[in-house]
Amino acid sequence: MPHRNPRVKRPSPRAGLRRTLAGVLSALLLSLVLPLLSLSAATPAAALGNGLAATPQMGFNDWNAYGCNVSDSLIQSTALAMHNNGMQGAGYEYVNIDDCWMTHNRDSGGHLVPDPSKFPNGIKGTADYVHSLGLKLGIYEDAGLQTCAGFPGSLGHETTDAQSFASWGVDYLKYDNCYAGPGCAQSSCPNGTEAPAQSRYATMRDALASAGRPILFSLCSWGQDNVWTWGSGIGNSWRTTGDINASYSSMLSIFHSNVNLAAYAGPGHWNDPDMLEVGNGPLTDTESRSEFSLWAEMAAPLIVGTNVASASQATLATLTNSRVIAVDQDSLGKQGTMVSSSGGLDVLAKPLANGDVAVALFNETGSTATISTSAAAIGKTGASGYSLTDLWSGATSTTSGGISASVPAHGTTMFRVAGGTSGATGGAVRAVGAAKCLDVPNATTTPGTQVIIWDCNAQPNQQWTYTSSNQLTVYSGGSQMCLDAYNSQTTPGTKVDIWSCNNQANQQWKVNTDGTITSVQSGLCLDVTAKSTADGATVGLWTCNGQSNQQWAL
Repeated sequence: MPHRNPRVKRPSPRAGLRRTLAGVLSALLLSLVLPLLSLSAATPAAALGNGLAATPQMGFNDWNAYGCNVSDSLIQSTALAMHNNGMQGAGYEYVNIDDCWMTHNRDSGGHLVPDPSKFPNGIKGTADYVHSLGLKLGIYEDAGLQTCAGFPGSLGHETTDAQSFASWGVDYLKYDNCYAGPGCAQSSCPNGTEAPAQSRYATMRDALASAGRPILFSLCSWGQDNVWTWGSGIGNSWRTTGDINASYSSMLSIFHSNVNLAAYAGPGHWNDPDMLEVGNGPLTDTESRSEFSLWAEMAAPLIVGTNVASASQATLATLTNSRVIAVDQDSLGKQGTMVSSSGGLDVLAKPLANGDVAVALFNETGSTATISTSAAAIGKTGASGYSLTDLWSGATSTTSGGISASVPAHGTTMFRVAGGTSGATGGAVRAVGAAKCLDVPNATTTPGTQVIIWDCNAQPNQQWTYTSSNQLTVYSGGSQMCLDAYNSQTTPGTKVDIWSCNNQANQQWKVNTDGTITSVQSGLCLDVTAKSTADGATVGLWTCNGQSNQQWAL
């Protein structure tokens, strides 16, 4: 495998450094394009709704293994390898070109120009070959003045570039965030010299929507600006962290950052903890299996970043494990959450569409350790026994409730747990339109307190359990309360509060596949009042109307 070339020209997301020359160029060009950007940002654009990435995208990207050394021959040979080695059959469909594919100057009409020495038949020629194999082609651009390697960015050229991508047959756009303006730290610039990332990404979203071709939109803003709170209306996925590298410490750090963001992910919009390093550098086979297991458990995009044509049998066995891939690609679209974590021994659980639960037992430590949990802890009830399938070995077993394994250092054991019911599922209830969470104000336990929306924070007053009796409960033990339609009222405008659980109809709710939550008693929808997106906005009942303030992700 070729040596991995670090992306040396990418400025640190935290340091906000820019080269002096890039700063001068940025200031000049931004003075021309910002007035146009401010006009488009004045009216919020519609939600994404492109129908893509119903499950997390799967594919290949050349950067981790090849850096700037991308070419038509590389992409074609990789696509052919994926076609022949089982990867395409396992679900990998995108073959993605990263940075350095173009020349340093646009043509006289303002169009991007593929490097003729690297892509002698243009990007369309490469796309045609990839499509002939039944695969799809992805490309890279940047929301700033330059790409991270110093090639022309799309800022101010979004419509032209989106039309080029569509005409070439591109199916996927990875959109980076380098060189967005001089002297800027994240989205705050003292002299207004940079349009916020959200508006720049929204401009490209709208350009893609008008280009006449379905193009998956992958946001690469390195986890800045709390992108997970607004990304679902703009992209199909968004990077939640800085760049990964082929080391266990990097993988571990990124896992810790991404695992807490489950409330924001779902069909069509995914948290992206960056490309897979499976098969690269010093990662052992055990560590590679851990990365693949954890990414699948977190419903992350599976974008391979290794030399596919020369991948070892162990690497291919990891990347094509159908049992683990099925967890990542499960149609329910739930990101797994941490059930317990103590001393570097982690238990994650991910509910699946058929009622099974995928469990990952991850040993962060440097020594073999036994990791244990129970069927009840992962939300399974109602059976005297459960079946376990080890997703790496394929071995099956039964248990009366205990789930345990001896897990090697840096290793992960995955089980699929079947049997009983998954009648109680817990976590945040996210208001999709506002990208905030259903919240009991000030963590009170006072009956009659109206619920609100607030920035998601994973605190107990935002953790709800949907029970087998159709209740939404908050807190536990003697403090447990139920989501309640005030005083059993059934008219639009009824406030929704918390009350001591009593099993009455005004405390029963239907969580529907269309994203609504309806009162069993009245049939009205759980609704954020007046479509507010502000912290503290109240929640009540209203006639169901299909609008975003009535869309929830449990």
